[in-house]
Amino acid sequence: MMQIQPFTSSDIPFLTLLQPEGWPDVIPVYKFYTTSSFCYPIKITISNELIGIGTTIIHDDVAWLAHIIVHPDYRNRGIGKHITDSLIESIDPRICKTIYLVATALGEPVYEKLGFETETEYLFYHNFTKDSSFAPSSNIVPYNKTYNEQIKQLDQSVSGEDRFFHFEKYLSTAFVYVSHARIEGYYIPDFHEGVIVANTSKAGVELMHLRLQSKENAAFPINNTTATAYMNIHGYVPFKTAKRMRLGEFREIDFTKMYNRIAGSIG
Repeated sequence: MMQIQPFTSSDIPFLTLLQPEGWPDVIPVYKFYTTSSFCYPIKITISNELIGIGTTIIHDDVAWLAHIIVHPDYRNRGIGKHITDSLIESIDPRICKTIYLVATALGEPVYEKLGFETETEYLFYHNFTKDSSFAPSSNIVPYNKTYNEQIKQLDQSVSGEDRFFHFEKYLSTAFVYVSHARIEGYYIPDFHEGVIVANTSKAGVELMHLRLQSKENAAFPINNTTATAYMNIHGYVPFKTAKRMRLGEFREIDFTKMYNRIAGSIG
């Protein structure tokens, strides 16, 4: 008999059975989900065997669906749709009128049938070569608390969400690009994949250059032609793409100012 229940920390050791090929290790993200008050992971079991998982993440009035994974032996049986339906039904539509997710090629047809629409596509890069001559711009300085309000306003104007509560605790290792006493961009190395948001091309490119000295991958929306041109100039081509999809109300988002995403589970 199939059952849907909350996913708990005691289920984490069994995630190796569901680890998708080519994905980053899902154990750290599910540890994050089970210890974060705004995340609501679930599991599907048959005869006490873990066969599927998924998570809802609530950002105030926006919800994200994340890491919807079905055991390879149970695919093409409607379980992915069942998980997605359950996550959607758990969201209060009076509070969250918009739901996002990032779809794999396997999941995209399922989400389309449920009414999700494609908003943009992420480009993914890897295998970078470090720049031995790299010297960071003098405009890039370490974060301090006096920048909080500017960072919050910049992020909200670009993402259309209130995400500051989400990354505030990671800001101690962040960098900001400052010009004429105003922040034009920020980079948070320790928050998931290392998010970069910038409202000028100069700030975005300089922060990308800084990030690639310590990161081995990158992902950003195809709409950001400045970031794409930067990659082209350095000889990098995307090795895969994934669609960012929406269910519900449209929100104003400026994908041209996203120079690296947070993660597929958050944006």
